[in-house]
Amino acid sequence: MATIRPFKAIRPTKDKAFFVASRSYEEYGPDELHAVLQHNPFSFLHIINPGFKFEKNITGKERFHLVRNRYLEFLEENIFQKDGEAGFYLYQIEKGDFKSLGFFCACSVEDYRNGTIKKHEDTIQQRETLFADYLHTVGFNAEPVLMTYPDNDLINTIFQRKIQREPEYDFTSTDRVNHKLWRISYPEGIQKLEKAFEQMDSLYIADGHHRSASSNLLAEYRKAENKSHIGTEPYNYFMAYLIPESQIRIYEFNRMVKDLNGYATDEFLIQLDKHFIIEKRDDGLCRPKQKHEFSMYLEGDFYSLHLRQTHYTFTDALSHLDTQILFKTVLEPILDISDLRNDARISYGCGKDNLIRMKEGVDKGDFAVGFSLVPTIIEEIKAIADAGLVMPPKSTYIEPKLRSGLAIYEL
Repeated sequence: MATIRPFKAIRPTKDKAFFVASRSYEEYGPDELHAVLQHNPFSFLHIINPGFKFEKNITGKERFHLVRNRYLEFLEENIFQKDGEAGFYLYQIEKGDFKSLGFFCACSVEDYRNGTIKKHEDTIQQRETLFADYLHTVGFNAEPVLMTYPDNDLINTIFQRKIQREPEYDFTSTDRVNHKLWRISYPEGIQKLEKAFEQMDSLYIADGHHRSASSNLLAEYRKAENKSHIGTEPYNYFMAYLIPESQIRIYEFNRMVKDLNGYATDEFLIQLDKHFIIEKRDDGLCRPKQKHEFSMYLEGDFYSLHLRQTHYTFTDALSHLDTQILFKTVLEPILDISDLRNDARISYGCGKDNLIRMKEGVDKGDFAVGFSLVPTIIEEIKAIADAGLVMPPKSTYIEPKLRSGLAIYEL
């Protein structure tokens, strides 16, 4: 049984929503970041980068306290306002032919602990602790955990009726993405959504494993401090964006390696021949077309690598994953890369033109070889999570990417 609950969001006033909404901090280059901070006083970036006001790079606990101060300033200046009644927040993102419709809600930390909320990635303790300390100091959660649920006719009917009405926000950001938000606050709608999720056995984290783990750690902190803890306090929940499985897109990460671990090109190909049928391609950019097929770019040539299944043993859901197959047949045994997260010899690429950028990187000599994979599918992610297994790093690049600052959950 999955538990969701409505909350009273902190949100920008309608006339400020366009200016407040920001992409993830890491997506901004230095020049763009400076331009936004210089010319848009309402951007949420001012809250998470409070040192700009003092022309100083501020880190650690001092930064956390200043983030809290900037947040309170946005409230005091009525850039942000708190809703008077709790609700769910329906949020639609549309760009080109891609449209997704999900909703912000509060999800239970207890569901995370007992496995109702399922994960497929490992987290790093240091990052968990750092972000839990951050949440503890700033007192709000502005970055939701992206989770999926099975498509549901009742939920979809509620949402389709709601989006026929005028949205609270309707704007197009400068990257040509349209954003709309509706608030579901009427009791009947809230109760129907809560009951619909009570019938679900599991929710699956798509993006935000460290955020959910840190929220769990924060709840432990607060329980230790709060002797009157009864389980319904806001810190026992975290903000999530729930979306039906059919409305997420999953893209692949390429793997690019700086050297061939001492092998000459012909020697490397011979090593690959143990596990793959190798086909040299002469038809331009070569993308893999199916599972267990890989595209390789090496010394100006593309190759198709087809897994020899007679030389590879499938044992569990993880062993079927293409990122795991590449790791177990090439990266670890041949190229001697065992730490996919920290080894400086391997890099990852994603996005619309990632195959072109992979080719350019090899042609320039930045890398010796590049591998392209087909995207992971949602059924594979769920199978990994259901089995309690962990996917290799950089196995999925998932959209939608949400804007920050449109809905904030107070802890």
